[in-house]
Formats: sequence, structure tokens, C-alpha cells
Amino acid sequence: MILLVLLASILILAVTVYQYDEQTKDYNIQRFERKEATTQETIELELTNKTSYLVNTENLSKIFQERIYEISSINKLNISIFDLYGNLLISSKTNAFEELKIKPLNNVVLNELSQNSNHKILKSREDDGVGYQTSYSYINDPKFKRIGILELQFTQDNSEIEDELTEFMYRLGLVYLLMFIIAIGMAYLLSSYITRSIQTISDKMQQTRLNERNEKIILNAASSEIEVLVEAYNNMIDQLEESAVKLAKSEREQAWREMAKQVAHEIKNPLTPMRLSVQSFERKFNPEDKDIREKLAEYSKTLIQQIDVMSSIASAFSDFAKMPTQKKEKIEIISVVKLALEIFNEDFISYNPKEKELYANLDKTQLIRIVTNLVKNATQATESEENPIIDVVVSSEKNNVKITVTDNGKGIPDKVKDLIFEPKFTTKSSGMGLGLAMIKNIIKAYDGTISFTSEEGVGTVFTVILPKI
Repeated sequence: MILLVLLASILILAVTVYQYDEQTKDYNIQRFERKEATTQETIELELTNKTSYLVNTENLSKIFQERIYEISSINKLNISIFDLYGNLLISSKTNAFEELKIKPLNNVVLNELSQNSNHKILKSREDDGVGYQTSYSYINDPKFKRIGILELQFTQDNSEIEDELTEFMYRLGLVYLLMFIIAIGMAYLLSSYITRSIQTISDKMQQTRLNERNEKIILNAASSEIEVLVEAYNNMIDQLEESAVKLAKSEREQAWREMAKQVAHEIKNPLTPMRLSVQSFERKFNPEDKDIREKLAEYSKTLIQQIDVMSSIASAFSDFAKMPTQKKEKIEIISVVKLALEIFNEDFISYNPKEKELYANLDKTQLIRIVTNLVKNATQATESEENPIIDVVVSSEKNNVKITVTDNGKGIPDKVKDLIFEPKFTTKSSGMGLGLAMIKNIIKAYDGTISFTSEEGVGTVFTVILPKI
């Protein structure tokens, strides 16, 4: 808008100057033509009725000897009379003869005059702001015979007109400056009005989330285009909420189906050896067998082992299903981690705390669960190693507790790294794949993070960051 006003102002100024100049030129030409016509009529009248001299070329200087000054003064023109060859006969300019000694009437003028169908030519020039308009025409006797050439010169001082133009342009410039300032103000108000609505829409769009409740946009005053955009956004929010509800419902149903499949699969594993044991016991049962008590004890031991497996399966799924409660109490981290490692008998597990004492507001039971799960995974990863190494390090980083568990086991393949924290995923031949998913939920509930780096054949490093408060 500002650029448009500026360009329009410049264009109007340019057109104004051009039009003013053209009108000035046209006015001067018309004014000169009126003076010229009057002068020619006066000269014709003088030649026809008032002179007592014979009207010919030789007598022109005598006829107009005194009269030429009077005619020049009345019409405010410089008058010069030439013979048909361009020689000056008489002039109202006092220095005309001196000028023509240096610069006589041009032959080009004579040729143009003779070839022009109107037998008249007009020339214009400007020197130092002064305009000169000169006309050349033939002088005829009463019988229309050419006896001389009449030169009429009109001098126009354009300085006054230029001053007027300068003053007019100054005033017009002030008007355009005022318009430009008003345009800047209007552009600022308009852009603020438009961008305020657009900024509101942009902020709401950036806050839009699929799994959260999104607010609709309410604008008290906006243009029709912005209102259409807001209405489209609000309709999208309604559709998004409907889709989110359907998606959440579908995800819950899918999760329950997957959980049911996993539970059924894990329960079937111990049921098969239990069934085989019962069938074998039924076939081989002999009350008179002297070793019946030992066999009965063996069968019972097998059943109890499988029942324990089923119980551990049920406990694991129960623990995973429970959302970890954010129970916070001030505990000493170094001693709690040491307590968690005491259940492991492997002598290749080393514990290297970087602090003597380290306190944080966490749940002691859940911290033990995090450490034992990571160390247990590390021991399983190093089963095939000849010289296994597991290193547990606890340190403090600003307002966080950092726990790292490093092993030199087989490592995690690149193709499954993205699935490590997914429920029911496992790289082991046994287990339900819920351990890492469960501790990730615990860590997330405390606004912490868990990450890992791993290289096949070299080992894995798990890093846990938990806030102290």
C-alpha cells in the first residue's frame, strides 16, 4: 500500500510537470500566433492603403522606416524585413544588422519557406530559461506578388512560469507528503489488524496436538476472509477430536487384544509341561511301587515349578499394567543402588559411585526395580562372553541423578534398536519383553529419560537420568 501511494505520487508529479510544460508551450505558441496575425494584418493594411510609395522590394525599408517601431511596440514583437534573397532591409532590433553580419539569414530557412505549401515556417528555441519563437512568411504586394520576407520574433521569459511551477510543485509535494504519512498510518493499522488475527490462528495451530484437547479460535472482530479461515480451523478441531476419540478407542482395543494374546501365549508355555507331567504320572502310577514317594515328589516339584512360572507371568503383567505412582521420599541414592546390586552374585559386576552421598526425592522400590532390571539384562547379554564385564556408575549432573549400566555383551542389532522399549519385544529366547517397557514408564512418570548406545560384538551402555526433586 505504501509503495503504491509512493509510485502514484511520483507518477502524478511527473505527469503534472509534463502537462504544465506542454500547456505553457501551447499557450506561448497560440499567443505568438495571435500577435503574428495582428502584425501581418497591420503590414498588409499599410501596404494597401496607407503608403504613398510604390510597393516593391526596394521601397519596403522606406515604407516601414518609422512605422515598424510602432508596430513592434504595440504587438511586443521584434520585426525584421528581408528581401527575397535573405538580405536584411529593415528591423525593429537596433543591433539586427550587427547580428546578421556575423550570422545572415540561413539558406535553409529560405528553402523551407519556398517549399512549404503555406509559405510559412515556425521555429522555437530556448536559451537560459528564455523562449524564442520565430516565424518566417512572405510579404506580398496588393497584387499578391512576393516582394520580401517577414521575420517575427516573440521572446518569452519562462522564469516567472518556472517559479510558479516550482511553487505549485512544492505545495503539491506537501499534499503528497501528508498523503504518504496517512498511508503509512493506515498501512500500519491495517497490517496490525490483519496480522493480529493471523498470529492468533498461527499460535493456535502450533499448539494443536492429536492426543490433547485443543481450543477453538474465537475472534471478536475480523475480516470475512479471516472468519472463513477461523471457521475452517474450528471445523478441523471438531473433526480432529472425533478422530482422536476413535483412534484412542481403537488403540485401547488393539492393546487389550495384544495383551490377551500375550497372556494366553505365556500361560500356554507352562501348561504344556504340566499336562505332560500329569499324563505321565497317570500312566506310570503304581501304588505298590516302592519308589512311589520319590516319583510323587518329583511330579509335584515339576508342577510347582510350572505354577511358579505362571505366577511370575501374572505378576509381570500386573506390574506392567499398573501406572507407577509418583511416590516421592528423600532417599540416599548411592546406598539404594548398592542394595539393589547385592542380590547379584556375579563377581564381574562392579559398582563405581562418583559421589559419597547423593540424595533425591524418588521411590526406593522403583529405583531398585530400575537398577535390577538393567543389570539383569546386562548379565543375560554377557552369558556367552569369556570375560564378562558389567559396570554400574552413579553420578550427579546439576539437578539430576545419572545412572549408567555398561556391559561388554553381544550388543543390540541396528534393525531392532527402535523396538527396545516396546512392550512384549525381546531379543532373548525366554521372557515376556516387559522389563524395559515397564522401567521406561517408571522413569517417564518422574520426568526422567532413559537412552542407550550399543554396538554389536562390543557392548551396550544404558543411561538413566532422574531429577533430584
